[in-house]
Amino acid sequence: MKRLLFALLLINFSCYTEKQYDVGQIKTEKGDLLIWLYDETPNHKASFIKLAISGYWDSLSFNRVINNFVAQGGCPDTPEGFADSPYLLKPEFNDSIKHVYGSFAAGRDDNPEMLSAGCQFYIVQNKTGLTRLDNKYTVYGYVFEGMDVIDSMVNVPTDSIDEPLTKIGIDVNVIKMSRRDIEAKGFKVPK
Repeated sequence: MKRLLFALLLINFSCYTEKQYDVGQIKTEKGDLLIWLYDETPNHKASFIKLAISGYWDSLSFNRVINNFVAQGGCPDTPEGFADSPYLLKPEFNDSIKHVYGSFAAGRDDNPEMLSAGCQFYIVQNKTGLTRLDNKYTVYGYVFEGMDVIDSMVNVPTDSIDEPLTKIGIDVNVIKMSRRDIEAKGFKVPK
């Protein structure tokens, strides 16, 4: 009888346990961002999670901010920059995921294979999107909270290579959120 009661309680508890989703979180002194990571780009998503959990980005910054274009970060703050990426990823282009305002995408140089830097990311700040980048750079997430932070960030004073004069440090994490908590912030979780 006790086993049956325990089994019923366990089943009842599992019915009320909500699925938890991996959500990217970038903390800055200007505010925080929450990022939905697309399942349609599994290698880029896994790379983000791996680097965030390892603390890879936590001493880095948003190193390039351009109003009406993007806020870019994650690149090592060295003269080599992009070349210092820990690894490169094959593109994961998806016709249903476009460069819209708030898109979270992987940076790359002009390599002919269009390989993404494992560490470099950018956020589309152009309100009408950047369709010219579609199927040229992998979009693997969407900022569903904190675009006001990005809008503020792209207006800071910068030098001749669009680097903020005052460093905008980042603390990158992966947090767990339920569908209910995500949708309470105005983002519809894909089925």
